[in-house]
Amino acid sequence: MQKYGLLGYPLGHSFSKTYFNQKFEAEKIDAEYINFEIPNIKEIKSVLKENPELNGLNVTIPYKEQVIPYLDDLDDDARLIGAVNVIKFTKSRFGKLKLKGYNSDIIGFKQSIEPLLNETHHKALILGTGGASKAVFHGLKQLGIGATLVSRKHKEFCITYEEITPEIMKQYTVIVNTTPLGMYPHIDTCPDIPYDLITSGHLLYDLLYNPDETLFMKKGKERGATVKNGLEMLLLQAFAAWEIWQK
Repeated sequence: MQKYGLLGYPLGHSFSKTYFNQKFEAEKIDAEYINFEIPNIKEIKSVLKENPELNGLNVTIPYKEQVIPYLDDLDDDARLIGAVNVIKFTKSRFGKLKLKGYNSDIIGFKQSIEPLLNETHHKALILGTGGASKAVFHGLKQLGIGATLVSRKHKEFCITYEEITPEIMKQYTVIVNTTPLGMYPHIDTCPDIPYDLITSGHLLYDLLYNPDETLFMKKGKERGATVKNGLEMLLLQAFAAWEIWQK
């Protein structure tokens, strides 16, 4: 039996575990997917030692960056982003285990947002500066869209929410929320942007998917903007992870 799993802490209700085990059952794949909830990234060594039949891992918060020193290689996207959410296991002819890191978040995001883009979308605001913002930044860049990150505090290469002017809102017609603001159960919160300056030419994309329509999306929709949540991205990055493990 093949074995796959998720590395993170805490894990709680895992989308990946449910998704992959349902997939294995439906497609009659002799495999199982389990959670490895480890309080310290150093425990990855124990996970590998105690589970020699592992074929691959997903990686989630807070280890997408911390796991990199434990890997033998990175693919180009993962190296560019500086974050890994998929690890592929391969063995050499002599049985030595090799771990290679990938980032399927960028794949899922690009495939999900690309059909919504048109010739008026040249610049994007990325709300938040966490790990997900890096995948979004490089994904947009690969799609030909320049992006600026927005932070609550002054940071290098970022602007603050207070610095979002009417001119910026006019130029930056793609807005991507990578913050947890608006996620269940705090559904009455949203990023502090000037929603009154949003038009029907704007595209608001929220990486959150619970609730289906966040307050960020609702406020954009009320102004005629195109809106989308992150559920499809979540599914697409899972599809991409499976393809990485199988190739």
